Amino acid sequence: MPRCARTIKRRLSRKGAAIALSSVLAGNSPAEVPAALGAALNIALGAQGKTIAVLMAYADRLERFSHWYVQLWAESLGKDGKGTTPLGALGPVDQHSQLQLFIAGPRDKLFTVITAPAPGTGPRFDAEQAKIAGEGELAGKTIGDLVAAQGRATADTLARNGCPVRTMHLDRLDETSLGALLMHFMLETIIAAHLLGVDAFDQPAVEEGKVLAKQYLAGKS
Repeated sequence: MPRCARTIKRRLSRKGAAIALSSVLAGNSPAEVPAALGAALNIALGAQGKTIAVLMAYADRLERFSHWYVQLWAESLGKDGKGTTPLGALGPVDQHSQLQLFIAGPRDKLFTVITAPAPGTGPRFDAEQAKIAGEGELAGKTIGDLVAAQGRATADTLARNGCPVRTMHLDRLDETSLGALLMHFMLETIIAAHLLGVDAFDQPAVEEGKVLAKQYLAGKS
């Protein structure tokens, strides 16, 4: 990628981050700061036994983001016997592998479903093949149409079954929106740490493992 293109992408990412940070810098009340509301929701439900935070993104391009979220939340909050357990999921793949547990298993989870523009994108279903498969409603629809419907259906199904769920929709998936998404969850994590009374910026348990790994590499038992 040309250097100028990378520079532009970084600027757009910072622009998105600034948008997410603006309500904090403006001195708005917590009720007007989305990240503060998200942190309060996580901590309040955690105290009620919802100790697993599931982030389910309906966009393949957000798969690495979900891994980043898991590391951020776990590493920042898991201290002094506190914190909730983050779980990353990718729709619609994990919709089929985990949704049964999510709905019919232990009620110990808070769900965040993230959707992105999808309708009208991707290959289109052939009408005759859709009919043969017994799925006539797919005729003429695209893969993007199906993914969009699945994301909406998953969030609605969770809610109808009494599972706490919040939804986030990105009008577009680009550098600016991703920068805003990253900043939102960084702020949410920092505020959650404050509410729990832990330091979000250290990782003593991880450091202990690093020290032991170096000892083992040096042949020390």
